[in-house]
Amino acid sequence: MSLLLLSIGMVCIVEGLAYALAPSLVERMLEALRSLPQSAVRQIGLLAVVSGLILVWGAYQLGL
Repeated sequence: MSLLLLSIGMVCIVEGLAYALAPSLVERMLEALRSLPQSAVRQIGLLAVVSGLILVWGAYQLGL
């Protein structure tokens, strides 16, 4: 459970930093996402989920 909370906390930190430090970049990224077909956005989302799971699993294996 603590690993899940740690992971969610890290996501919140990274997301918050993106909005706090570069809000115009976030707006441009959202506009770029709107121009992509739904299938491409879905693939990007699935890739992000798999990458996140691999990173969390790797951190867990290292004892972090």
